[in-house]
Amino acid sequence: MKLAMIGFGQAGGKIVDRFLDYDDRTGSGIVRAAIAVNSAKADLIGLENIPEENRVLIGQARVKGHGVGADNELGAEVAEEDIDEVQNAIDAIPTHEVDAFLVVAGMGGGTGSGGAPVLAKHLKRIYTIPVYGLGVLPGTDEGGIYTLNAARSFQTFVREVDNLMVFDNDSWRQTGESVEGGYDQINEEIVRRFGILFGAGEVGDGQEVAESVVDSSEIINTLSGGGVSTVGFASEEVDLNTSGGLLSRFTGDGGGSTDDLDAANTTNRITSLVRKAALGRLTLPCEIEGTERALLVVSGPSEYLNRKGIERGRKWLEEETGSMEVRGGDFPREEPEVAAALLLSGVTNVPRIKRLQQVAIEAQENMDDIQQESEENLEELVEDDEDELEPLF
Repeated sequence: MKLAMIGFGQAGGKIVDRFLDYDDRTGSGIVRAAIAVNSAKADLIGLENIPEENRVLIGQARVKGHGVGADNELGAEVAEEDIDEVQNAIDAIPTHEVDAFLVVAGMGGGTGSGGAPVLAKHLKRIYTIPVYGLGVLPGTDEGGIYTLNAARSFQTFVREVDNLMVFDNDSWRQTGESVEGGYDQINEEIVRRFGILFGAGEVGDGQEVAESVVDSSEIINTLSGGGVSTVGFASEEVDLNTSGGLLSRFTGDGGGSTDDLDAANTTNRITSLVRKAALGRLTLPCEIEGTERALLVVSGPSEYLNRKGIERGRKWLEEETGSMEVRGGDFPREEPEVAAALLLSGVTNVPRIKRLQQVAIEAQENMDDIQQESEENLEELVEDDEDELEPLF
């Protein structure tokens, strides 16, 4: 799938930058064009892979290149005011070669949280190709203002895109990590999961074609209908230097050719990977029952891909989700692992989102109370002197 990626804000820019690095490392060719948009000049300078001419600084008249200070209302305003600046960069994209736009943003800050929904709305008004969002939720330990920003941004963003794929930082931060190290690891997890999904179906010179191809239309159909999506992932290493590797471990046989391997065991092992992907750590934790549509991609060296196992995994997903739209296929890759990537689209039973919105409502009420109390205290402080002192004007 060929994507035009636009990273909005600090987190969005870093993730798109990492996608370009992934493309370069794996030769997947997912990113047809990449743009970074920010109100903070320093964040744009810190990017490594996005071309300088594709880094767009907005809000200079309002914030002088210093960012919007976690104010996502201001972020939305400067995005509206400078949307032509962003469009100028988009005009250079050969959109006839692109399957979809992907707008990437952290939802807890100011620029991305406020600006990404504005850009998505603008793109949908102009272009006929799908506009998807990839939103990153802040951890609950990051503070009330970021939770409030995320809740408001989520509510707006999901309505303006054709589908919103969500990554929840809360589920991925590890104790004892440095902030920078933690986010680097999270960004790598994001890119790895979505890279395999979006990369499926692409075939270069000399590469093997999948038995059951997953192309861009499969992804677009899975994401059609809107709503919220989450991605599951599970993998096991293989040894490309021997004829055994992963599948020989399935059977307990350290040698022999793959023809000699027990087909029933290999089928069960692929099915087990699919279950791990669905029931393990999703990018947005949720109950998979009631999922509207799903897409399964099993990737790895072709000799390790078991079609019967993939089909059985797909049928298991149908039963678990209750969905009649579960697509699936294989993605031959010369990587030392067999991986199952799973896109669950149209999920609705998401406790994290419900909690996020509840905490945000409480935070907003507290902020309103604090503001009112502050105004009353100031009035009380000044009133004491009003009888004796005259104001200047």
